[in-house]
Amino acid sequence: MSVFERWERDLDQLKTEGRHRTLIAPAGIDFSSNDYLGYSKRTWRAGSVPDWSSDLCRSGTASRLLRGHHPIWDEVESALAAWHGAEAVLMMTSGYAANEGLLSTVATAGDTVFSDQCNHASIIDGLRLSRADKVVFTHNNLKELEAQLRRRVHRRNASEAWFIVTESLFGMEGDIAPLCQMAELSERFQAHLIVDEAHATGCFGPVGSGLVDAMDVRGRVLATVHTGGKALAVPGAYIAGSKLLKDLLVNRCRHLIYTTALPPLIGSWWLDMLPAVQIDETARRALRAATQFFREELSERNIATSGAGCIVPILLGADAAAVEAARQLQEAGFDVRAIRPPSVAEGTARLRISIHADHEPAVLRQLADSLSTFA
Repeated sequence: MSVFERWERDLDQLKTEGRHRTLIAPAGIDFSSNDYLGYSKRTWRAGSVPDWSSDLCRSGTASRLLRGHHPIWDEVESALAAWHGAEAVLMMTSGYAANEGLLSTVATAGDTVFSDQCNHASIIDGLRLSRADKVVFTHNNLKELEAQLRRRVHRRNASEAWFIVTESLFGMEGDIAPLCQMAELSERFQAHLIVDEAHATGCFGPVGSGLVDAMDVRGRVLATVHTGGKALAVPGAYIAGSKLLKDLLVNRCRHLIYTTALPPLIGSWWLDMLPAVQIDETARRALRAATQFFREELSERNIATSGAGCIVPILLGADAAAVEAARQLQEAGFDVRAIRPPSVAEGTARLRISIHADHEPAVLRQLADSLSTFA
């Protein structure tokens, strides 16, 4: 069998299973993107538009260790570190690269990583690259996590590092990790806590810096990972942690060393956005209100869901049911997408409703009405 025949066979199998995917351009009211604060519609602040003839308006040209490190990234990283109250921040090209690069650098063969079963694919791939032993615990199950830690503590050797890895707001489940209790377990068992804040950054805390800061566990975590392309609507991502961690990543993280840097203009974008999100409690309050309203509307219609955040999963089970429901919603003017394995576990295909700060109550009520026909 040729490689082309193998590809065709694999794609045909996906079509048979109802899991074949195609790229679909945005249409209708957005309930599928991660634009939680509505910042994709935000314009530059007055006086902050860059001079398009300046050296900012070029490509990154090389990795940051060669000629790709523009001075603006020092400004961005310092501003982000101050926002989180962290010692240091390191910018990365994407959230996927940040998670994969961080985990494959700090964990090595002989270490053990305890990972939530619902963690993002970038975490899973980072752990594969690390060659550390991986222990998966049931989603947000602290009792199981503690039992797994206890089971291994007596055979742990002196050089073995332990890590606990979780998302803070889970991107497909819509619920929040018990970070305070996880920090306690990390301290008790001398493990290092790493938290992916991708879906929480911008949306939680008095200045929007995320759930780790909102729950006051910044000093109890090894690192947090944050993306710009979700609520902040800015390309790129970053890792927040200690100066020692940043130094290690600059010297050992292949995802930084061998990747062309982001264009300096993106740094201007970050510096324009950051002061805005820090003071924008109006958008965060609107997001909380819209989320609560929509969840109440679902409850009135006896539509079951889970979590408590702005990500609202509607579990339908079968892949075909989720695909058909998404099709009907799109025809009705709502951009809702079906989520199927391997993005979620077998038998848990769902609609993933993403609530935004600028969603009006009337529209949310209409969506709830439409969902009631098949949920």
